[in-house]
Amino acid sequence: MAGRYPPGWLEELRRRNDIVQTVSGYVALKKNGKKYWGLCPFHGEKTASFSVDGEQQLYYCFGCKAGGTVIHFLMDIEHLSFHEAVEQLAERARMPLPDMIRDEDYERRRTQRERLLAANREAARFFHETLYSPAGEESLNYLRGRGLTDGVIRKFGLGAAPAGWDTLTGHLREKGYTEEELNLAGLTVVKEAEPATQEHPGRPRRAFDMFRNRAIFPIIDQYGNVLAFGGRILGKGEPKYLNTSDTPVFNKRKGVFAANLLKKERHLDRVILTEGYMDVVSLVQFGVRGVAATLGTSLTNEQARLLKRFAPQVYLAYDGDSAGQRAILRGLDIFREEGIPVRVLDFPDGLDPDEFIRRDGAEGFAGLPVLRPEAYRIRRLKAEADFSGEQGKADFARKAVALLTGLDPVEREGYLKQLTVETGFPRNVLDAQMAEELKKAGKAVPPKAAAPREDPSEALGVTGATFQAGRPGTGGRPAQDETEWKILRAQEMLLSLVATGLLPADLTQEEDFEGSELNIIYQDLKAGMKPADLIDRETDGEMRSVLTRLLLSPQAGDTDEMIAMAQDCVKKIRRGRMEQQKQEIGKRMANCKDEAEEVKLLQEYQRLDEKLRKMA
Repeated sequence: MAGRYPPGWLEELRRRNDIVQTVSGYVALKKNGKKYWGLCPFHGEKTASFSVDGEQQLYYCFGCKAGGTVIHFLMDIEHLSFHEAVEQLAERARMPLPDMIRDEDYERRRTQRERLLAANREAARFFHETLYSPAGEESLNYLRGRGLTDGVIRKFGLGAAPAGWDTLTGHLREKGYTEEELNLAGLTVVKEAEPATQEHPGRPRRAFDMFRNRAIFPIIDQYGNVLAFGGRILGKGEPKYLNTSDTPVFNKRKGVFAANLLKKERHLDRVILTEGYMDVVSLVQFGVRGVAATLGTSLTNEQARLLKRFAPQVYLAYDGDSAGQRAILRGLDIFREEGIPVRVLDFPDGLDPDEFIRRDGAEGFAGLPVLRPEAYRIRRLKAEADFSGEQGKADFARKAVALLTGLDPVEREGYLKQLTVETGFPRNVLDAQMAEELKKAGKAVPPKAAAPREDPSEALGVTGATFQAGRPGTGGRPAQDETEWKILRAQEMLLSLVATGLLPADLTQEEDFEGSELNIIYQDLKAGMKPADLIDRETDGEMRSVLTRLLLSPQAGDTDEMIAMAQDCVKKIRRGRMEQQKQEIGKRMANCKDEAEEVKLLQEYQRLDEKLRKMA
């Protein structure tokens, strides 16, 4: 992440965006000692465990373990990527990005972007004001007819495009925007003049509004910028929804509808993704949190990655018709590619989310079945399968079992029981098919059981086997003994003290971190790297949290006290190393059969024992 920016430039960026001042815009902070404290904005708490260190320019929450520099704070609070957070901080500080410093066209593009966003903002204001004027009466009646209140209309900034050919264009011209700018923003369509010919009388240059006689849905990003618009036709006509095409400030593949409202939500456990703007508006009006929609196109990988910033998983709330069901399958594939957990909300009677919640209310919506991807895919397979013959049932069973290879044994069990009922195949047959699919997927294959009384190979074309759930592995690092833990804790405290930069250079040595994962961090700190630089270069969120906790300056009152703490840490590390060496020598002595070698080991053991007594 930080590799594309020079360390010196990032340091200047952090200096110009003081972390205490930045965080104070979101969290009420109170100074206590060297640090500032407040209630963590990333998880609910009643006792302040969120700390900000103005000297180190770092933040850390002792509750949820969130931590990092001002860049990471903005990433977490505003749901941004590293690059987006850097861009936003650079904009605040009026600092050109490193790759833009020598770009002669940078200032023109930046000014153009600002002008187009301002034109969109003025257009959104115009549409909203028109909605409550005589020219917007038809649109207002349509929205209210869909059950929308004035409160939710204002929340989404909904509006109306008048029926005139160039009403908006004329309004924005009066505000100082050129036809070229309005055309670039997708607000005005410009048709160049056509010269007269013998066959055609010709046509003068024309400029007219993109949106006419439509209810308007502004598309606003997570920063509050109006990027584009969606317009719903009033009455008959095509297209039913007209959307802004891609512009210099808008790419329909990268955004979602209602991103600005998603950003304001706190502690979401899922985002509900719909297909339509009205679905979002209706669900929000009924009190459903964390709702968004794609922008008139199929779901993209970019949109999936954007949604991941707001919540750890996504619920697909697509229409119940055949097109919506096909879109769900594509959506499941994309979220799997991006490694994002996903579920499917099952709407009955072919309804879409807007129709369903207006019929059954928020309580009905909360009670909708939530399907795992495997369950949904099996349901789709079943709907398309031909159960009139044995071959159709066998094909369905093979495909359904293949979908279960990614599940753990406990999760598979329920599905296999269900398939036994639905297909009529004995359980040992399905177990055998599962073993075959696991082999294909390169996963652990269960041991084969005794051959069944009746050979089921003709039914599914596989050999019989049974599946036994193995005990899951513990994962993580191996357990450490008490001495190792003491050394690690002492190394962590010593590293925290080294990060202050106040310890004498000769107090610590590289051997104090020998064989430890902390050795690289220690070497970087001794080489002069600042803690914030080390954290900014870390791409793993969990490791970043650990680094922040370790590198935050301790609460010690003065240099002498910190030196005393460091000396105590060094003593614990070196004592621990010698105790480990004694244990190792003791093991070697117990197995030694060479008398001369045993004498040497005993002398080394006694030397270490003497050093430990002197250190006591």
